[in-house]
Amino acid sequence: MGRHEHSTDPLRQSPEAISEVDVDSPNSARMYDHYLGGSANFAVDRTEAERVLEAFPAMGRWARANRSFLGRAVASLSERGIDQFLDLGSGIPTIGNVHEIAHRHNPHARIAYVDCEPVAVAHARRLLSDEDRVSITQADIRDPHHVLAAPGVSELLDFNRPVAVLAVAVLHALPETDQPARLMADYRKVCAPGSALVLTHGVRTTLTDEQYERFLASYRNTPTPATFRTVDQVAALLDGYQLLDPGLVPLDQWRPESPVDEATAIETNCYAAVGNLPGEPDHP
Repeated sequence: MGRHEHSTDPLRQSPEAISEVDVDSPNSARMYDHYLGGSANFAVDRTEAERVLEAFPAMGRWARANRSFLGRAVASLSERGIDQFLDLGSGIPTIGNVHEIAHRHNPHARIAYVDCEPVAVAHARRLLSDEDRVSITQADIRDPHHVLAAPGVSELLDFNRPVAVLAVAVLHALPETDQPARLMADYRKVCAPGSALVLTHGVRTTLTDEQYERFLASYRNTPTPATFRTVDQVAALLDGYQLLDPGLVPLDQWRPESPVDEATAIETNCYAAVGNLPGEPDHP
């Protein structure tokens, strides 16, 4: 799905989602869409997103770098032989969707998208209407049983074979009370050896106290307030996985297409990693 000019009503193309959407409050998924130049957002989302950009000007670059990392990670895992992907908190379809990247490497790859945001789900359903190896499920990722039992997941993915679980820019929307490390362990337990975890997470590296508070204040206006974690806390979310080189690093430094210096990389205030679930079969 390419970028479009902003629409005054992003649900004109997705009327089935209207009854579920709170159009009076900003939403982090729709704000992310705005950072990427998308059109699936409302004025309230754009207003709040612009407040974030005033406090944290690198936010737009973070969003683009996050999508770029996702593409590199999916391509890398596809080259290792993984052909099943479970994308948790997949967001609103934009340039470089997981299924597009995976299908370049293997047209038979299967991708199950999961998100709870109705605009994201409605747009994805329209985009994927002709895709028989791709699904979209509206569900809360904090309920692994519900997610894994949903037809769009259980009938598409074979968990007896390796599956890549994607948790990209989603876990920092969960407070500690949601026990994100335990949540990721629940998903890991159903995965076969040779599976993978792809993760990005906010880590405060360059934000000043004022920028940080303004950033948090904006996201407290959404249903998913932001929770930054330390590098050690993010590492704990990857428990049980063997990290692929270069390990848990600033977002732009995970296998970049061209070198990125440390000072530039940490400006996104985000870390990334890809882990392999040990055991047979492994992919060389």
